Amino acid sequence: MQADVYFGSTCTVKSIYKEVHSPYNGEVVSHVAVCNKDDALEVLRIAHKAFKDTKNSPLHQRIHWLLDVAEKLEKEKEKVAQTMTREVGKPIRFSRIEVDRCIETIKLSASAIVEINGETFDTTATPSGKKTLAFYKREAVGVVLAITPFNFPLNLVAHKIAPALVAGNAVVLKPTSQAPRTAFLLAQLFIESPFAIKDALSLIYSGDGVNDALVQSPIPRVISFTGSVPVGREITQKAGIKKIALELGGNAATYIDSSAEIALAASKCAVGAFINSGQVCISLQRIYVHERIYEAFTEVLVKETEALHVGSPYNAQTFIGPMINEKAVTQAKRWVQNAIDEGAKLKYGFTCKDLMFTPTIMVDVTEEMNIVCEEVFAPIVSLIKVASYEEAKSKMNHSPYGLQYSIFSNNLLMVQDAIDNLEAGGVVINDIPTLRFDLQPYGGSKNSGIGKEGPKYALMDDYTQIKSVVIC
Repeated sequence: MQADVYFGSTCTVKSIYKEVHSPYNGEVVSHVAVCNKDDALEVLRIAHKAFKDTKNSPLHQRIHWLLDVAEKLEKEKEKVAQTMTREVGKPIRFSRIEVDRCIETIKLSASAIVEINGETFDTTATPSGKKTLAFYKREAVGVVLAITPFNFPLNLVAHKIAPALVAGNAVVLKPTSQAPRTAFLLAQLFIESPFAIKDALSLIYSGDGVNDALVQSPIPRVISFTGSVPVGREITQKAGIKKIALELGGNAATYIDSSAEIALAASKCAVGAFINSGQVCISLQRIYVHERIYEAFTEVLVKETEALHVGSPYNAQTFIGPMINEKAVTQAKRWVQNAIDEGAKLKYGFTCKDLMFTPTIMVDVTEEMNIVCEEVFAPIVSLIKVASYEEAKSKMNHSPYGLQYSIFSNNLLMVQDAIDNLEAGGVVINDIPTLRFDLQPYGGSKNSGIGKEGPKYALMDDYTQIKSVVIC
């Protein structure tokens, strides 16, 4: 048995590996290479050397490179979707959607790079100036270290490597070890493309000393990480002087105003709370409902939740599959039980067999309970009755996180206030905070992270840098 990695353009067989088991039935579905510090140093060396070629490559080659990958991924869509479902238990309907989104993200990156331009200046604008030709240009930063999680093991990889490569950087990709084959298949398309720049992309997995070797090295000029707050904090402390982009999750909330359409809000909230078993950074976790419609909304939300199909991720009708592992399930069960012990009430769900955690609705919660104030990352949502929008806004903002919030309201002044005063990187009106379009800037405030994803914005903020030029 073996597992493969890419050290630059070379596919390397690693004899030391771990089995990856399906979260749904425990079957061995793939194998992940166990890498080490020496491997990390090698891929960094390869990437550092390759950057001399990537930064000088013609832009048309890099654009055709991405478009070639997108075209081939379209042909491999079902294979990649099935691989994703086997590795992380994502229902196949959503795995197929993720492949489609990945294709879009790659195409968006190819088009966005054309918009990233410089600017000229008239240096006679000030008395101290003189007549020159002055301008700035954007250029590639260098080596990019991309670290990605399990919950979107394909599209979040694309959000990092596609804009980074098309900008002319070299990339070291360290994807989750829980979905190694999914990332490998995408990396393979990039590396084996006829338009590929030799050694521009390397793939490495976790192992003793790998993280520290990658993060602490002076070679990466950018670290783009999606994951937990503790790991993000550790990266920040160890990285040194580098660009760091962190997407660290959230505690998404919405407010349902008395002017909202209850049926619409409830149907959307059921999706936002329970899609991907709640394992989404912008999963809806807190629902603040105006007291005048609280009972009616709760009743409809329960009915919408009852209609969600829980079962095999291979069934096209399944909405909720398994959680990723036993550790995640154990924490979710403990937090719900702790809330019940502290006075919260179970409105629906909270049954669990193996890793199949049914969608769970909690009521009579308090702001101090873990299921309310922390990131749950499980199919658990809490309903909180409020007397006004102002009360909801205060409670929504009283969080260490600030990724995305939303409100359901037909009150224009309330909508304007929410846009201006909700403390989050994104605000959604009359839909769930789980809504995200790949072409938009995406990223949070406070503990939710630093920087923005979305190809155009990642290109400007993370993967290119400004060089100022003056010709006298």
